[in-house]
Amino acid sequence: MKLAILSRAPKSYSTHRLRTAAEQRGHVVRVLNTLRFAIDLSGDEPDLQYRGSQLSDYDAILPRIGASITYFGTAVVRQFEQMDVYTPNTANGISNARDKLRATQILSRHNIGMPATAFVRNRADVRPAIELVGGAPVVIKLLEGTQGIGVILAPEVKIAEAIIETLQSTNQNVLIQRFVAESRGRDIRALVVGDRVVAAMRRTAQGDEFRSNVHRGGLVEPVELTPDYEQIAVRSAQIMGLKVAGVDMLEGADGPLVMEVNSSPGLQGIEQATQLDVAGAIIDYLANQVSFPEIDVRQRLSVSTGYGVAELLVHNNAELVGQRLGDSGLWERDITVLTLHRGATVIPNPRKGVVLEAGDRLLCFGKLEEMRSMIPERRRRRPKVRKLPKQPLPPESPTSALSV
Repeated sequence: MKLAILSRAPKSYSTHRLRTAAEQRGHVVRVLNTLRFAIDLSGDEPDLQYRGSQLSDYDAILPRIGASITYFGTAVVRQFEQMDVYTPNTANGISNARDKLRATQILSRHNIGMPATAFVRNRADVRPAIELVGGAPVVIKLLEGTQGIGVILAPEVKIAEAIIETLQSTNQNVLIQRFVAESRGRDIRALVVGDRVVAAMRRTAQGDEFRSNVHRGGLVEPVELTPDYEQIAVRSAQIMGLKVAGVDMLEGADGPLVMEVNSSPGLQGIEQATQLDVAGAIIDYLANQVSFPEIDVRQRLSVSTGYGVAELLVHNNAELVGQRLGDSGLWERDITVLTLHRGATVIPNPRKGVVLEAGDRLLCFGKLEEMRSMIPERRRRRPKVRKLPKQPLPPESPTSALSV
């Protein structure tokens, strides 16, 4: 295959190892500076320019997008997607992972265990948010920090309030997160490729440092993951839309707690700790998947007028409860069930013999009007359209502005 590695650091360990692994396997590979692309939207088909010339054809790309160029970098990846070039990490997946708040929101929707987290903007809401996550000490995180930068441990509530106020005064958004004391300055990095963990290591902070990142001086050692840790790592990467990811987990008292899903994981620490060819595993996965480029399913399925993608919830008192999927009448209404979500279990392309249960979520493609009719409407009063007042509205008083 012909592979392009999108990276601004061709001499970094990770980029060098990926390039070497690809060349050793007989692939043609080039490292392309992400910032030297120009997105060409002038023609009949999507295209890209690189260093002022039309980009040649590639079978696959491997994005290594830094935090400082997330917006432009994901735009370039998205253009490759529109050109049907395979990428293990989509632009949407990279954007989801890069924003810690968005990532936490997405993972919590799918019942992934995480440290208790809160996000507030008003100073008056900071103290209640700290209590909400369990009180001091708390961890304060910048939304787009990397390599442990922008992660602060506040031992007391007043110190936490001062730190958050200072950061917010510089237009920085922060998360407030429970400090998982039982992890004792340790975490686990699982390197997910496709649907499996290819390598895992435990990182341990040194001295007074509570951050275990390798860039912060943390020590690393190989670790054999238990099935629950491996399952959570793979599910987290898949939920974020990433086929190559580093999933960081704390060893909580009740099991794994996901801290972060990294779309451009470094390879040096984990390869040195495990002595495994992680770069080679990534290249092998790309070579096996290159004929099946990732596509934006919702975009492709929504181009037909009147058709689209929707998620239907089987309510407790719904007639569908206890029925077989084949007897539900969905196919007769021109609705196809793509995936059935039942708790933490995902059943792709479910068979017609599956018996539906309360709480099941059906990801469907079909006629939007038919699917809309299956969602119980909330009773609302029909609003009356009133005439405009003859006199201008009085200015809003400070008291009324505070009422909600």
